[in-house]
Amino acid sequence: MPEQESSQATRDALRQAFDDMIACFQEARDAIDDPALYPPPPTDRHLAEGYRYVLGFMLAGIERALGDPLYPRFRRAIQPMNRATIDNSDAVYLGVEIDGSYSYRIRGRAADSRHWRGEPAAEGKTAPQYVIFELASGHAGDSGKLSEMKPGTRINTGTLDSATLQVADDGSFEILIAPEKPAGYTGNFIAGKRTSRDVEHVGKFLTCRELFHDWENQELLDLEILRIGCENEPRPPIDPEGAMQMLRDVGRVARNQVHFWNAFNTITLETYGQVPGGISERMGLDKPFMPVNDMNPPNALGLATGGGQSSNIYAGGTYLLEDDEALVIATRTPVEPHFLGFHLANLWGESLDFESYPSNTNAHFVEADPDGVRRWVVCHRDPGIANWVSTTGVRHGYTSMRWTYPEPPPEGQWPELTVTRVAFDAIAEHMPHARQVSPQERAAERLLRHRHVQRRYRQY
Repeated sequence: MPEQESSQATRDALRQAFDDMIACFQEARDAIDDPALYPPPPTDRHLAEGYRYVLGFMLAGIERALGDPLYPRFRRAIQPMNRATIDNSDAVYLGVEIDGSYSYRIRGRAADSRHWRGEPAAEGKTAPQYVIFELASGHAGDSGKLSEMKPGTRINTGTLDSATLQVADDGSFEILIAPEKPAGYTGNFIAGKRTSRDVEHVGKFLTCRELFHDWENQELLDLEILRIGCENEPRPPIDPEGAMQMLRDVGRVARNQVHFWNAFNTITLETYGQVPGGISERMGLDKPFMPVNDMNPPNALGLATGGGQSSNIYAGGTYLLEDDEALVIATRTPVEPHFLGFHLANLWGESLDFESYPSNTNAHFVEADPDGVRRWVVCHRDPGIANWVSTTGVRHGYTSMRWTYPEPPPEGQWPELTVTRVAFDAIAEHMPHARQVSPQERAAERLLRHRHVQRRYRQY
């Protein structure tokens, strides 16, 4: 039977939905330079990065809108083309939209994972340093308003990490996602529903974070996800109403995400100074939560992190350095974490270029001093030593450190952190044990980064 020709009303409605999407894109663009929408200071670089940033959320909006919770597939929620939210430069962020009212099965395979169980790591190719699956009741930032951060508004319905993931001898594993755990079920499980504050929350967005220490040898997981029963239910064709919804969703995501994170960075994080009644005041701090050339005390997941990874302890701040200045960052970990990483980001929250520059580092590459303290230096120019973290020429940006603990240590054994601003010429005085690095070694490091990023974000 031939398809019926569309009506003018349908054609007009689809065109209007497209126009609505474009209008939202314009409202997202406004956040680049409208002071009322809390953008970074309007330097040439900040403006250029801002347009890239908005394009990244447009890409994310397209990918999300084209997804189907009933026929899901993993995608890269954050990647070099859409970095955001002060993302972890040592991570792969995979995301998938689902509906926790249904049941799903994840099948995966990992390379040698004995380090997940606290055993010595194998030589050669291994699984990521740490992996965590988290099912949230919504996307942070989707409302476009900071009010969504009120306790109980968005929660994790279930989590599962590599410390407890059951893996077969051949590296394979399965994970069941369901509204409730079946009676007698003892396998890997993530709850699709959870009641909090007398409200039932349904899981909508599943994130898988794969964290890497050894960039040369740690390999991505193989993953697939299927809704149980989908094999008997072919996907229905798209119709005009579905297309209109997709178009509007793309625009809404781009606009609301940019507006939310701008406000979050300025008001919640206090990036540009203390806010009356803000988080620093509530915590009894005498400086902004994100202090300049300093970092806040290590803190657990909370409103100040905008969500984040539930097994992390975080610390962050901003740097503002001249060519002849540097920051020496030092941390002592009374309890060694499963993962430790430090990285820089621009004021939009995009991780700096970690493929071409050493703009991040982690516990695998950071060489501890004889006193057991890990130290690294942040500066614009190569100081010729190991443990250098490059600003890539960004004069004002974020510093961020993550310690991952599946079971957090007592607060008295939390990581210790100090930040010292020093003259570039005095770096050696503050890092006397730092190993010298030749230009040839630095070039080899850069090649390692190129190759790892190619593998981490491969498309086939």
